[in-house]
Order: sequence, then C-alpha cells, then structure tokens
Amino acid sequence: MSTMDTELFDEALTGADCWVRIADGPRRRLPARQWLGLSGADSANRHADTALTCCCDGPTIDIGCGPGRLVAALLRRGVVALGVDISPMAVEVSRFRGAPALRRDLFGPLPGSGRWAYAILADGNIGIGGDPIRILTRAKNLLARDGVAIVEFARPGTGMVTRTIRLETRTRAGEWFPWAHVGIDLVDEVAAAAELRVLATANVYGRHIAWLHRGETPTPRRPPR
Repeated sequence: MSTMDTELFDEALTGADCWVRIADGPRRRLPARQWLGLSGADSANRHADTALTCCCDGPTIDIGCGPGRLVAALLRRGVVALGVDISPMAVEVSRFRGAPALRRDLFGPLPGSGRWAYAILADGNIGIGGDPIRILTRAKNLLARDGVAIVEFARPGTGMVTRTIRLETRTRAGEWFPWAHVGIDLVDEVAAAAELRVLATANVYGRHIAWLHRGETPTPRRPPR
C-alpha cells in the first residue's frame, strides 16, 4: 500500500486547495494554513500549540513536523529542536523559517536516537502508517531514558480505527494510503502497548494532548502544569 503522495501535500503547502478523501466516504479540507501557522486570530490553535511545546526544556524532535511551526516556536524559546518529515516542501518551508529539518523516512535512521528529551507527534501524526503502536514505539525509541512523548489524540469516542485515505486537489488525486485515528480515551491502552506511561492529558480547546513517559527511570522529565 502506498504512502502519502508528497507532491499533493507539497502543493497544499504552497497554497493549492487540497482535501483528504476517505475511501468510499466524505472528504475534508487539509488544514494546511493551520500547519503553516497562518490561522490568524485562531487563538484555540495557538493555545493548543503552546500546550504541545510548553514543557519542552531539552532537545526535542518533531516527528512529521510539516512546515515546522512547532520547531520554530521551540527555537524562539532557545530550545534545541529538529523536525523530520518525508515531504520535501515541508522541509524547505521549515528551513526557510529558520527551523532545522531533515527529509527522512520516519522509521529509518535518525540523528540522536535514544537521546532526545522530548518527541512530538502533533496534528494527528499518531496515525502515520495506519499503526499507532508502531509510531508510538518509534517515538519511545528516539527518547532518552527519562524522555517524554507529547502526542495529540482524536476526540473521545473515536475508538482506534485505520482508514484508507488519499489527497486530492481540484485536478488530481493521489494514491491511497493507510491512516489511523485514536481517541484520547484509549491513551492508557495504546501507551501501555508501546511501553509508555501516561503522565498527564489535557483538552485544549478541543485538541486532546497526552504526555507519555518512557518509564525507565522513576523520575520523568517535567510534565505539564
């Protein structure tokens, strides 16, 4: 099964209208402006982005960083951070805004493996590859022994479902690929399956965030307040 069509994703990051189509189902607009940090007066998303990064006080890797808004926010606070994405345009935009990013396979070799203080999976990236346990385990393996994964989940009641989706513009349709959604009410179950421990959860203007400790030391890094 194919991975995401990065050409269409790249077009969305340059302003093209783009939608996500569920196989045999509806489509919804890809929130590229939100990912670019161009949501203007959207204070809800700004508060959620702050929650995703507020406790990061050490080296942080953003897995599936997109155009790098969270990496850029961390750098403005003086936190060492790196974004990783498979999209060449996402990496280019990240670098343009001064946020270091690498174009890499998220499951391939990455710098600093086993030494990152924090690993972020925002914007539904727990769904990458259609296998939430695999991507959570990947995040865990990138962390230091006292590290924390900061993960955005779907709303309660979503369950844990994998769907086949594709990207569409006004003139083109990409290849189908798997994507998963996991409700925040299943956080204990999926964290345990990835050998992570739940430190805290928060509902920030309808976005659901969890802080998951690697659990190999009795004292985790600072959880959110």
